[in-house]
Amino acid sequence: MAKRLDIKDLNLHYGKFHAVQDVTLQVPARSVTAFIGPSGCGKSTVLRSLNRMHEVIPGARVDGKVMLDGEDVYAAGVDPVQVRKTIGMVFQKANPFPTMSIRDNVVSGLKLTGEKNKKHLDEVTERALRGANLFEEVKDRLNKPGGGLSGGQQQRLCIARAIAVEPDVLLMDEPCSALDPISTLAIEDLIARLKQDYTIVIVTHNMQQAARVSDQTAFFNLRAVGEPGQLVEIDETGKIFSNPEQKATEDYISGRFG
Repeated sequence: MAKRLDIKDLNLHYGKFHAVQDVTLQVPARSVTAFIGPSGCGKSTVLRSLNRMHEVIPGARVDGKVMLDGEDVYAAGVDPVQVRKTIGMVFQKANPFPTMSIRDNVVSGLKLTGEKNKKHLDEVTERALRGANLFEEVKDRLNKPGGGLSGGQQQRLCIARAIAVEPDVLLMDEPCSALDPISTLAIEDLIARLKQDYTIVIVTHNMQQAARVSDQTAFFNLRAVGEPGQLVEIDETGKIFSNPEQKATEDYISGRFG
C-alpha cells in the first residue's frame, strides 16, 4: 500500500479548451500533498486526472503521464476501473448512497466485484469504519441508512467506502468545504492518521487547512482568463507558506489576489 505518484508533462483538455498545461510533480508515498490556487486554475482537473476521472467527461483529453510506482495509469491496456480502485476518490460533497445501509455503503465496491462472503464483508466493514474513525459512532446502527448520518459522518462514511477496497492512493477534492468547523477538524485529524498507510492528495481552498494537514503544497494559477492553468510552484508546505520562490505564490498566500 501507499505508492508514489509521478506526474510528467500533463496537459488536460475539454474539447478545444486547453485547461491545464505542462504539469510535472511528484507525490511521495505516505504523505499529504495539497493543491491550492484560485478558482478555475485547474487544480481539481489535475486531481481527477490522477485516477482517470477526467476522461469520463465528453470531449475530455489527457496528454502526458501519470505514473504509479513507475507504471503509467494511462498506458494501453490499463483498465480504468482498476485504476479507480487503486486510486480512490473522496468528493467535495459527501455522496453516500442515501437509502443503502451504512454497512452496504462501506462494502458496495467489494460487492460490485462479486464478493459475497458475509464474514469477510463484515470484517471489511469494521476495518474500514475504524480506519475512518467512525465505527464507534455507528456500530449499533450499521443496518440503518447512510443518509441518516450527519454531514461530517457522511463524509467519513465516504472515506470508509474508499478505503474498503484497499487503494494505494486517496484523492480528496475539497472534502471539508461543506462541513462545520468541528467536522472539518475531525476530517483533518483523520487525514493525519490515514497518511501512515496511504498516499494522499487534497484540493483545498482553505490555505490554513493546507498548512495544517499537508507535507508539501502545490500552487496552481492562471496567467490570464481563458489561458491554461499551470503549476507555479511545489515545495515543502512550511517553505511555501513562509518563503516561497515565486512572487505569484507569495501574493496568493498573502491574500493579494484569489
